[in-house]
This record gives sequence, structure tokens and C-alpha cells, in this order.
Amino acid sequence: MPTVYWRPYENALTTPRSYRPRVIPRNTAGYTELAQEISRENPLWSPDLVESILRVRDDKVMELLINGNQVSLANRFTYHLTLAARLEAPDDPLPPPEDCVRVRAYAARACVDEVQQRVQLERLAPTQKAPVLAGAEDTVLRLSNVLNPDGLLRLSGTDLLFDPDDSETGCLLAGTRSGSTMQSRFGPISNGEVLVMPDVPAQDAPWNNEYQVSIMTRYTENGSLRTGTYGRLLRTPLSVTLGNENGILSGSSVNPLVTVNNCTLVGDAVQVRIQAVLDSQSGELRLNLLDMQTNGVQADTVTVNEDGTYTLPDLPDAGLMGLVVTVQNAVGLEELVRSNYGGRLVDILNIQPGV
Repeated sequence: MPTVYWRPYENALTTPRSYRPRVIPRNTAGYTELAQEISRENPLWSPDLVESILRVRDDKVMELLINGNQVSLANRFTYHLTLAARLEAPDDPLPPPEDCVRVRAYAARACVDEVQQRVQLERLAPTQKAPVLAGAEDTVLRLSNVLNPDGLLRLSGTDLLFDPDDSETGCLLAGTRSGSTMQSRFGPISNGEVLVMPDVPAQDAPWNNEYQVSIMTRYTENGSLRTGTYGRLLRTPLSVTLGNENGILSGSSVNPLVTVNNCTLVGDAVQVRIQAVLDSQSGELRLNLLDMQTNGVQADTVTVNEDGTYTLPDLPDAGLMGLVVTVQNAVGLEELVRSNYGGRLVDILNIQPGV
């Protein structure tokens, strides 16, 4: 059975970057091609006869619509008219037909169900072969999109294989404010996965902890260099010493968007995550603590309305109480979370007591 081709295309309207699958037609069939198909399955009907009937049929559908009717073909398709206009009062006149009349056609539920049950989809290769980075995970903390200098970064995707001995190919870590380093320590390298012992370049300020990761490779000995960049930013854990007002939840800014004031530690040091998230319904910016497990325990949130000091609700068994942070730039934080992180930004905090 023939398959339906599709290929992913970048959706430029989303941040972080995402992809939209698009069907690639094998061919486009018109009246002549459709008539030939029908005649092939019904030899008593000539292609010319079938094509003439198809054309008359569509002319009749259009005539019925013009005369104010709806055409419904049972379990197949419905044709009807709609009016695209806004009236300020019920007795307002309509705009001219060329400005408001729309012709609509849609498939019946039974038709859609049958197509969905019978269709087989086939993914096409990219128009130009290039590395596609689909995921990044620290294998020590087992958290996605974390760049842990003491961990092992697993990159997954397709067409990732490169020669680590080729000076022009490899894996690049680049800070969003400053610093970049070609990586030199690797585990297994394959088309589907690359393991990196990360050498993280320093940036201008300790709160600048976001990085881009890219793979550069060649697919033939003298082929052109192809580059693929992961669509999400990686973030390194932040060291926080109480009393130092360390910056957190920031991007490439010269000044931190949020700083840590104080808390009570139940021990010598604590590792915890803090999240800035935009509520999908209200649009409010909220902060809360998370444990170190994917889809793990979350503390209650506090809503950030403006610049100022906020005390975060405690996270059970986290080893700290009463974490106080100062939002230095609420507008900048909201913009960062929305534009660069798709509504959710998470930092890992390694908190230790002050001197």
C-alpha cells in the first residue's frame, strides 16, 4: 500500500524552537487524473465520460450553493456557505458578497475515521542532510537540558556521527553571553547518540549559566561542513552562598534578574531546583521549589507581581526552610521565561551557608 509522505519543518513562531509535520503530496490529481482512476476500476465507463460527469457534478454543487442550499454527501463531504462579517447592530447591512461570503467544504466524521484507520505515514529525509539534536540530558542528575560540569551529557538525535579527530567537526558549547569551547572528551559517538564529558566555558558573570550546544560533521570525506544546533538552552547548576546575594534565573544579562537572600539550612549544604513559570491560563509569573527528580515533588507557588522580595513556600524534605529571593527585574524575568524557555525556566541551586 502506498504511504503518505511527510517531513518536519521548523515553526518560526515558537520559542523554544519546535517543528511542524507537513504532508508532502506524491502528485496532484485533477479532473483528468481522477477520471482515469475511476475508469480503470470501472472499464465500462470511458475516461472522457467520467471526466464530463465530474465537471457537471461540481458545476451543480456550485449552483446549489449560489441558490442558498447546502450540499451534504453522506459519509463523505459537505459544502456550505458562511458569512465573515461583524455587525455593530442587528439591522446593519452586510458588506458586499465579495467581502463576506466564504465557501467551505469539510469531510464527514466517517470519512475522516476511515482515512485515519487506513493511512500509512512515511517520514522523508531532510532536504539537506544535517545533524538533528532532539534531546540533551545529564546522565548523573538524570535531568533534561542540564549542563553539569561534573556529569556526562547525553545528546540524542539523528545524523550526529562525527570524527573527533577532525579539527573542524565535533561538539561546541557556547555561552549566550560569552565563551565557547570545542569539546574534546567523548564517550561513544553514533548517529543517534553522543556522550560528552563537558568542558564548560566560563562566562562573564556567574549567573550567566545558559549555553547552546551544536554538532558539526561531514557526511563524505570532502563534503561540506553541516551544523545542527539544539533548539533548547542548557543551564549549569549555580553555586549559592547565603549572604552573597548570588544571581539566579537569569540569561545573558549584565545584571541578575533574581538574587538569593537567605534561608535556613538543615545541614551543611542543599541541592534543590527553583522554577519560574508562566501560568498558562492567567499569564501570571510564579516561583516555586522543585525536588531533583523529573516530574517529582513541587512546592506551592508564589506569584510575582513586581520587583521585590518573596519568600518561597517550603518543599517537604528539601533540607531548607524559608528561602527568600529578590526579583530585581520582574519584566525582564517574564520576558526571558516567555521568549527563551517556552514558559518554564528551571535552575539547580547548590546552596551552602555563608561564612
